[in-house]
Amino acid sequence: MMRSLYSAVSGLQNHQTRMDVIGNNVANVNTTGFKKGRVTFEDILSQTLTGAARPTDERGGLNPRQVGLGMTVASIDTIMSQGSAQTTGKNTDLAIMGEGMFTMKLGERTFYTRSGNFMIDRDGGLVNPNGLKVQGWSAQTAPNGERYVNTSSPLEDMKIPIGQKLEAKQTSYVKFRSNLNLDTPFLAANATPEEIRQNTHTTTIDVTDAYGTKRRLAVNFAKERLNPEGTQWQWRGTVQIEGIPDQNIKLNIGGAKVDTNNQFLLGFHTDGTVSTVTEAAGANPQTVAEGKLVPSLDVTLPNGTHQTINLELGTAGQVPDAVTQFSTGNSKSTTSAYQQDGYEMSYLESFKIDDSGTVTGSYSNGERRMIGQIALSNFVNPSGLTKEGESLYTESNNSGMAMVGAAGTQGRGKIFAGTLEMSNVDLSETFTDMIVTERGFQANSRVVTTSDDMLREILQLKR
Repeated sequence: MMRSLYSAVSGLQNHQTRMDVIGNNVANVNTTGFKKGRVTFEDILSQTLTGAARPTDERGGLNPRQVGLGMTVASIDTIMSQGSAQTTGKNTDLAIMGEGMFTMKLGERTFYTRSGNFMIDRDGGLVNPNGLKVQGWSAQTAPNGERYVNTSSPLEDMKIPIGQKLEAKQTSYVKFRSNLNLDTPFLAANATPEEIRQNTHTTTIDVTDAYGTKRRLAVNFAKERLNPEGTQWQWRGTVQIEGIPDQNIKLNIGGAKVDTNNQFLLGFHTDGTVSTVTEAAGANPQTVAEGKLVPSLDVTLPNGTHQTINLELGTAGQVPDAVTQFSTGNSKSTTSAYQQDGYEMSYLESFKIDDSGTVTGSYSNGERRMIGQIALSNFVNPSGLTKEGESLYTESNNSGMAMVGAAGTQGRGKIFAGTLEMSNVDLSETFTDMIVTERGFQANSRVVTTSDDMLREILQLKR
């Protein structure tokens, strides 16, 4: 009699626990990044009245006779399934589509979260609403000027310093490509100014010095004979920079030496690819006929300082990203300077975060620059993480250690900016569980009242 009473009591207690978990799920149905809980039950110790007996020659085997003593909670699981995505349009709202988690710091303590409703604080730090700092890696500058992120380095606080000043950078190279038209007429030694204008192809690009002063660099290409019969020819390139006298622009090839002018000569193979670049003057004019053809300018600026600018004309014998000489059916050349690496001083105006978590800043001078990358962590057993409140988790003995890396690698998933991951609570499923739990609680309460009635009948036997 007492067994049924206490078994029913355990049912009442544990169905109440299940209702507590369901209530928490419903309460967090609109909590960003929330992961629902699930309760599973198991029976507990059974009292054995008679044990099992094996078969004999005279009698068959007997099963054990046991009376169960109730039930208990086997586990309360965190279901880490993907929540639906809600577009917000705010570029610091981030959602993870995959198994990863954002890594957060509060002092020396490390937390993990799926809730990506972040903001930028006064110091440019990327933080959550409670001030925890998002972790990642800052971008570094390689010797060749390219920006990169080393994801093997220690984590650090993510910074997006809106309004930060970007120092000016002087131009160190200018890249050229496209085509000098084979059909362009030769430029005669006694050509008129109009003939020079019509038969000279000019390409321009703005370059900057170390102070960020912008000047227009122009290269004028003219086709000229190598011999009186005109069976061979070359292209003469003349470099000019706005505000700089021609005598202050010295072009050299093959190393610095006594260079006397601002011109170079281009030769081409019969297949239209560039073959040589040669200094147009000097005591010992140098020629380069293989590899990258890169004349170098030594420019004396108005303040007396010097700036070196390399003119990258392409690789000898190659077509892509190189100056070529093909016939186009008219007298038009299309060679252009398409890239240089200098820029003026500017300020960070805006930024974007791509699906790898890379933060790219846009500056007031039009420059785009990698700022850093947001880190993601994943776990062997994410359901084993310990909930710490505020949508935060910490490592536990059964979660495994955090495996930190970039988004899009090793199952961590991708990051979507301007989007938040919603709770994975399904109300229809949750209300069904609520009904089943309520009925379980009611049934166990009936066992309690029925056992009580039976005990009362026993007490009345003496009357």
